[in-house]
Amino acid sequence: MKFFALYARVLGLLRQDRAIAWFLVLANLAVMGFQFAEPVLFGRVINLLTGADAQARAVVVRGAVRLLGLWAMVGLASIGASIVLAVQAERLAHRNRLLVMSRFYQHVLSMPPAFHTRRHSGQLMKIMLSGADALFWMWLTFFKEHLATALAILLLLPLTLVLNWRLALALILLVVLFCALTAFVITCTETAQRQVERHQSNLAGTAQDTLANVLVVQAFTRLTAETTQFRRTSEAVLNRQIPVLNWWALLSVVTSAASTITIIVIFMLGTLLHLRGQASVGAIVTFMGFAMLLVGRLTGAMGFISRLFLQMPTLAEFFTVLDAPSLLPEAPGAKALALRAGAVRFAHVSFGYQSAVPIVEDLDFTARPGSVTALVGATGAGKSTTMALLQRYWDPSAGAISIDGQDLRAVTLDSLRGAIGVVFQDAMLFNRSIRENLLIGRPDATPADIRRACEMAEALNFIEAQPDGFETLIGERGVNLSGGQKQRLAIARAILKNPPILILDEATSALDAATEASVSRALRQLMQGRTSFVVAHRLSTIRDADEILVFAAGRIVERGTFQHLLAQRGVFAHLVETQLTPEISETNSNNN
Repeated sequence: MKFFALYARVLGLLRQDRAIAWFLVLANLAVMGFQFAEPVLFGRVINLLTGADAQARAVVVRGAVRLLGLWAMVGLASIGASIVLAVQAERLAHRNRLLVMSRFYQHVLSMPPAFHTRRHSGQLMKIMLSGADALFWMWLTFFKEHLATALAILLLLPLTLVLNWRLALALILLVVLFCALTAFVITCTETAQRQVERHQSNLAGTAQDTLANVLVVQAFTRLTAETTQFRRTSEAVLNRQIPVLNWWALLSVVTSAASTITIIVIFMLGTLLHLRGQASVGAIVTFMGFAMLLVGRLTGAMGFISRLFLQMPTLAEFFTVLDAPSLLPEAPGAKALALRAGAVRFAHVSFGYQSAVPIVEDLDFTARPGSVTALVGATGAGKSTTMALLQRYWDPSAGAISIDGQDLRAVTLDSLRGAIGVVFQDAMLFNRSIRENLLIGRPDATPADIRRACEMAEALNFIEAQPDGFETLIGERGVNLSGGQKQRLAIARAILKNPPILILDEATSALDAATEASVSRALRQLMQGRTSFVVAHRLSTIRDADEILVFAAGRIVERGTFQHLLAQRGVFAHLVETQLTPEISETNSNNN
């Protein structure tokens, strides 16, 4: 049942092209009807010729000419219908392959970080490409070839009972036996094939992970170890695939013999019936033609079903991702965020992936419009989670977050995230040109806007020094740029977006002191007039923050200005002493 349910869903994806799909159904019916007519006409010719002794030669010739002319017309009509069928099936399959890939791609991009932490990017790529290819192949071969087989079995095969019910019953029995054997093989191999697909996904994930960290592989001389692991996974795939292939090989052998067996059975039964006067020679020839046509069709259908079955786990995985519900559905009637001043309010907010284990608890603070709020604390204290809640990558388990009095759960995601600019610790650049990376923040920006943003980010000089200026390709994740250049480009991107609310998430922690000083000047330009949040480990970078929130174990344990918190001699003062004392000692030793 899973097999047929999955197949029904594959066809259901074509509902936007249902008019074309129904046209293809009719075209297949016409093709199969023409092909069934040919053995009937052949049998009529044989009957006419075998009765030539009892009839006038002229009558025989006229009858034969009429039948042969009709046969030629049927053949030409069959060819024409097949051409139309092939062209329309190709167009349908290609168009819908691109549509379903676009739908999958959009769905995955819209999913929150929690989804992506559970799914490897390499596996998602493999699922999308393999699933789309499987759907394309199924749509194409079904409408181009195998729908006609199904129509022949369901509609035309029963009509053979009218011609000769005894021969028809024998033919129907052979078809039923063939279908039963195929169903038996499917049942025997279903579980094994699912295991094969799981190992295939692991193989793709392993390869993607290793290629993404090729420098680590080379630096730690992991080439042999990683290759060995890849080979082991490949062998696991093969070991589980071979039993499945053995079953289908057995079915293939039986299918190859089916044509001969069917023709022999029809011929022997037809001969017996002819001797009894219950079947003409033409009827025997007609049913032998039916048998050859059906067995040929069923042989192709067996290959189709075999491949379809082998791809069931691929399609199931594709639909699993496509059906994954968003953890952050928009409220019915959600409205665009109406920004006024840019005040941000966390009202007793708590959140945890598991409700019993909160990551942040009872966060209660307000960021005034245009102010700078710094979030500090040890790794894992809840700073980045707090900022993720502001961008609504998750919803609070308790409490509420609002911007200018509007609950984030009541506004559209696009308008919310469009109002927030983020500069990450990793610049997260695309393997595109500098200009294309900048336009991600604002696609309609003019060249003058781009230059102005780059000047503010102190990025214009190094951009103009590149071989192709703004059109220079920067490589995957900006590999062709230095750390400081990447960060200044990320800052220029945020400036160009011109968001009223800004998040700096460890934006300078990966930079050396000299580069950090240059980038910090650009950041100060960016923060002017915006409600800004700074997540920082380097406490020296937040001296001028309007308010510092000190996190510990998911709670805000201290708050105030830099000097106020130092005077309290609490957690923050201890963090400052821990960080700054080594720097002071190193400076003093260098001076001595």
